[in-house]
Amino acid sequence: MAGNQQRRNARTSNKKGMVVGSGGQRRKQLQGRGPTPKAEERVGHPAARRRSGSAASRTGGGRPAGGRRSGPGRGGSTEIVAGRNSVLEALRTHVPGSTLYVGSRMESDDRVKESITLATERGIAVLEAPRTELDRLTDGAVHQGLALQVPPYEYAHPEDLLHVELPGTPLIVALDGITDPRNLGAVVRSVGAFGGHGVVVPARRSAGMTAAAWKTSAGAAARVPVAQATNLTRALEAYRKAGFFVVGLDGDGDVELPGLELADQPLVIVVGSEGKGLSRLVRETCDQIVSIPIAAVTESLNAGIATAVALYEVSRSRRLR
Repeated sequence: MAGNQQRRNARTSNKKGMVVGSGGQRRKQLQGRGPTPKAEERVGHPAARRRSGSAASRTGGGRPAGGRRSGPGRGGSTEIVAGRNSVLEALRTHVPGSTLYVGSRMESDDRVKESITLATERGIAVLEAPRTELDRLTDGAVHQGLALQVPPYEYAHPEDLLHVELPGTPLIVALDGITDPRNLGAVVRSVGAFGGHGVVVPARRSAGMTAAAWKTSAGAAARVPVAQATNLTRALEAYRKAGFFVVGLDGDGDVELPGLELADQPLVIVVGSEGKGLSRLVRETCDQIVSIPIAAVTESLNAGIATAVALYEVSRSRRLR
C-alpha cells in the first residue's frame, strides 16, 4: 500500500525533478533540432546528388555537337545509356554525356576504370550512386553499376546548313520518314565521309539524334550538323529558292543514279523510308526522282546504304567534272 501511495504522489507532484516516464530527462534539456532540411540539402540524399550532378554538367560539360545549334528542335529529354559495355562504347565514340553514374560498393573492372578515365578527361561529372538510384535512373534496365546521362541534342535550323563553311559545291541530305536512329547515324557518317554539308530531318515521325545515332555515326555527329525542320516540304522549297536542286531517291525513278546530270549543282538528296519510300508531298517537291540500279532479286536498300551509294556517286561525278 505504501509503495502505491508513493507512485501516485510522484505522478501528481508539481515539483521540478524526476518524473515517472521521463527517462530521467529534465524538460529544459529536451531541445529540438530545428526544421527538417530540404532533400537537396541532405548529404547522401539522391536529390542532393542530382543537384550536384546538374551543377557539374553546367560547368564541365560540352555541347553535343559542333557548330551553331538553334531552331525548332532545341531541347527535349535526356537519355540514359546503361550497362558497362554500352557506356564504354558510348564514351569511346564521343557520345556527349553530362553525368556518369557509378554504383557504390560495386566490383570494378577494366571497363569501369576506362569509363571513369574517359569521362574525367572530357569534363563529364562522375557521381557515385546506390543501386536503388541507378535502378530508378535506368528504369530497371541491366545497368551493371554504370550509367551515362546524355543531354538533349541541340538541332540546327535548316537555314543554318546554307552557311556551313566547307569547300566544294553544297550537298545536303534530307530524310523523309526514317525512324531508325541507327540509319540516321549511318547517314551522318556518310555525309561526313563524302564532304556533305549537313542532314535535315523532320521534327515529327522521324528518328532523332539519340545515343544510338551518335554511336553509329562513329564520331561524325560531332562535325556534321543535323537540322530539324518543322515542315520538311517547306524546308525543301526554301532550299530550291536558295538555288538548290532537290533530288529524291526512289526505286521507280525516271533517271538512274550514274546518269544524274545535276550532280555538279548544289544538291539536296532526299531519302525515304525503306518500306513507304518518299511521301507524296515530298515527291512532288523534288526536281527529279533518281533510282539506284540493283539486282532484281533484291527489293530495296535501307536508307543508310542508299545514301552512301548516292553520295559516293555524286562525289565521284564532281571529281570527274
